[in-house]
Amino acid sequence: MKTFVNITVSSAASLLLAAVLTVTASAAPKTRIINVKSPNGETEVTVTVAGDIRYDLISKGETLMSGNKIALHLADRVLGEQAVVVSSKITEVRQTVRPDFRLKFAETENNYNLLTLKLKGGYTVLWRVYDDGVAYRFVTNLPGEIEVLSEDAQFNMTGSETVVGQIAENVETACEELYSTVNASDLDPKQIWEVPFIATYPEHKVLVSEFDLEDYPALFMKPCGKKSLNAYHSLNPIKFAPDDDRTLKIAEYSKGIAQTSGTRSFPWRYVLVTQDDRSLAENAMPMRLAPNSRIDISWIRRGQTTWDWLNGTPFGPGIDFVSGINLDTYKYYTDFAQKNGVSYILLDEGWALDTENPYDTTPELQLPELIGYAASRGVGVILWLPWLTVEKNIDKMFATFEEWGVRGVKIDFMNRLDQWMVNYYERVAKEAARHHIVVLFHGAFHPSGLEYRYPNVLSYEGVRGLEFCSNCTPDNTVFQPFIRNAVGPMDFTPGMMECRQPEHYRGGRPETPAVGTKASQLAQLVAFESGIQMLADNPCRYDMYPECRDFMCGVPVEWDDTKVLAGKLGEYYVVAKRSGDVWYIAGLNNSTARDVEIDLSFLDKGRTWVMTSFTDGPVADKIAMDYRNKESEVGAAQSIVIHMARNGGFAARIK
Repeated sequence: MKTFVNITVSSAASLLLAAVLTVTASAAPKTRIINVKSPNGETEVTVTVAGDIRYDLISKGETLMSGNKIALHLADRVLGEQAVVVSSKITEVRQTVRPDFRLKFAETENNYNLLTLKLKGGYTVLWRVYDDGVAYRFVTNLPGEIEVLSEDAQFNMTGSETVVGQIAENVETACEELYSTVNASDLDPKQIWEVPFIATYPEHKVLVSEFDLEDYPALFMKPCGKKSLNAYHSLNPIKFAPDDDRTLKIAEYSKGIAQTSGTRSFPWRYVLVTQDDRSLAENAMPMRLAPNSRIDISWIRRGQTTWDWLNGTPFGPGIDFVSGINLDTYKYYTDFAQKNGVSYILLDEGWALDTENPYDTTPELQLPELIGYAASRGVGVILWLPWLTVEKNIDKMFATFEEWGVRGVKIDFMNRLDQWMVNYYERVAKEAARHHIVVLFHGAFHPSGLEYRYPNVLSYEGVRGLEFCSNCTPDNTVFQPFIRNAVGPMDFTPGMMECRQPEHYRGGRPETPAVGTKASQLAQLVAFESGIQMLADNPCRYDMYPECRDFMCGVPVEWDDTKVLAGKLGEYYVVAKRSGDVWYIAGLNNSTARDVEIDLSFLDKGRTWVMTSFTDGPVADKIAMDYRNKESEVGAAQSIVIHMARNGGFAARIK
């Protein structure tokens, strides 16, 4: 990540520091209260060190979180109890961040006030206070290795009404649960909440997540009182027993959650604060907290890929071969990709004779010939693999794939968030990068910064996507931009051409429709952010609807600007995105039909633009396939009203 930085140290008065800036350990009183405001003064954090360490979060005068306790429980001590302040310093940081890959913006401001709180015992806590939230992390300077038994990261959500997020049955999860909305006063201590989650207030919404996760388990949350959640982690596995080709039984756990270096930075825990739902989806907090790349990125290619798993049997006019896992079928996929500017073809399960053996390929596929054929047409080949197969072959598999000319891997079924598995992700990303191979993680947890350290990691699943067929409904999907996609790239696998309203849904592989209207499927290619965007339908189906095909295959995956035009959590979402001088608009709707008025003032003034739009047709509420495609002239002074049917959408390109 490239940054331009201007840092100054402010005076205590200008930042309302409620304690002296530097405190010697010998003179430290039992209680220290330090108050830090954001650059615009509207967000405020009050840190209290009184034996333990707690903080309050205030936005526009309203206390959103109160008495949040933070601590790291080590095997031989607790960092954050009997705490003694050595020194504190507040620094103004003003940066412009330009990410290596433009998932949402070409650049963003990274302006915050930084509290550096050094404590006796070899550790420091950093707080970044932003206009729209706060992030904190522990930094330790301890000798040798340390064992972390548990962590306190409390979020005491004073005044909250509901909590919205995914609740896991146990810690072994693919993070694909439906979203739940629970009264904040009725949180059950038995629940295991995943991050990100959102707490709603009468005037605010806050999103909680983590970032820069490394050599440490990913975060769960468990209720610990009324309107309160605390960090919860998987224990670290230290011994495995063979199970099957896709997983391992954990035979023994350690006593703690992590065995790690004593000198390190721990993950950021962050809270995004807004009074406008649109800001949840538009936020740039991951870009601000992101680590720098550790690899050369010049070879990495982002873009779209075909996908053969849901609808993998080409049929109809022009298909004069028996389709299946064979060379003719994937040459057909390759020709489609070349013709339509699609970067990759993805071969899911079946390309290898045995999922445990990545070197013995299906003879009918003639994989070396296919890879050469695709390469000659500028198309890369991505291969699907279970994670355990990768683990067993990591020392030679990526080198072999590089020799073959494979350009990417899709790795599946990890379904765990413990330290061992987090480190597995990193080992895979690093080894794949050595051999110029991009990575897509399925069966995965939320993105947490690995994609910045190793930008060859293009996306993660960790979402209830279209592969869930009738159990993937717009009522759930419309949450995604506000929660899951708000924290990083998301592989939802959008773009179905066969669409049904829920009551008419029939089907499954290899002719899988989607729940919702055709216009909503086109919109998902624009609305959802991913470094690699799967086209979930069959090329033959796209060719049946050439205007839809041309629109969808033309949608970029990198964006220079993102403006959320309208939206309400769990109800609807309308966004405009710019790539170069071309704008796209996407609208997603839940099961209630609505009209949304949006203004086009984001367009450059003084010229006429041509908008190619896809709207729900007059009977799309009954026949989800009904859509209208038209061209019209628009300008920056205009407002337009878009009608979205129940489970509907809207998509447009403006240039």
